[in-house]
Amino acid sequence: MKMVRQVLVLDAADVASESRFWAGVFDGVVVDDDPDFHCVLDAQQQWILGVQRSERHTPPVWPDGDPQQQMHLDLHVEDLAAAHAAVTTLGARLVQAAIDPSADEGFQVYLDPAGHPFCVGWGHPSDASIREHTAHIYATSARVGSARAAEAGRDSVTS
Repeated sequence: MKMVRQVLVLDAADVASESRFWAGVFDGVVVDDDPDFHCVLDAQQQWILGVQRSERHTPPVWPDGDPQQQMHLDLHVEDLAAAHAAVTTLGARLVQAAIDPSADEGFQVYLDPAGHPFCVGWGHPSDASIREHTAHIYATSARVGSARAAEAGRDSVTS
C-alpha cells in the first residue's frame, strides 16, 4: 500500500477552537469549508491534522482516569521555554511539568482546548541519527517482505 498522506483526526465539540489551537501550534492555517470537519495545514501547507465535530466528545482524564487516553501527539522542539509559552498562549494547559527542564532530554504533558493530551519534548535524537540507527531494520524488513511476496507469487502459480 502506497501512502500519500497520514492525517490524524481529533474529535472535538468545538471544531473551530480546536482547529485554531493546532493551526497556531504548527504555525499553519485552518481550512474550514465544512462546519463539521476542519483541516489543519502546517507552515509548509501540508495537511497534518483533521478536527471533526463530536457533540458528545468527552476528554480523556490523563493519565489513568475514565475515560482513558487512547493516543497522544509528541511534539519535538528545540526550545522548551519557547514552546511552553507558545502552546499555553494558544490555550494549552500544563498537566505534568518536566522533572528537570534543564536536562539534556525530557518532556512535559499538556492538554489542548478539547482535553486531548500531548507532549512537548526536547533533546531527542535527530531524524538523521534515527535513520542511521534503524537502517538495518528497514533493510531486513525489505528482504523479508520481498521473500514473502515471492513466496505468495509461487503459491498462487502452483495453486
